Amino acid sequence: MPKIMIVDDAAFMRMMIKENLKKAGFSEFIEAGNGEEAVELFAEAKPDLVLLDITMPVKDGLTALQEIRGADEDARVVMCSAMGQENMVIEAVKLGAMDFIVKPFKPERLVQTVKNVLD
Repeated sequence: MPKIMIVDDAAFMRMMIKENLKKAGFSEFIEAGNGEEAVELFAEAKPDLVLLDITMPVKDGLTALQEIRGADEDARVVMCSAMGQENMVIEAVKLGAMDFIVKPFKPERLVQTVKNVLD
């Protein structure tokens, strides 16, 4: 079973993502509340996929993405962005993000993206 790290400063958003993925049959999750936590946990937990919010305190998603990909160039990262963050999404893809989902996202889109990236 793939291990998925969910990184978002909003606890309710992490919970919502987790609930949607549980319904799709995923069961192993790691959570981080900011980019700094994400980078530390990534090194320890070696998740199969990281769902990474772009806008967070302490360390933003783009910086965390660079550090995670710096530590593991095969890291599979999907960015989560709010509407209107197109420039940041383009930057994230240049930095190695495999895909992105826009909040508020549809559960089907979230699950499909996760499955596509893990295949």
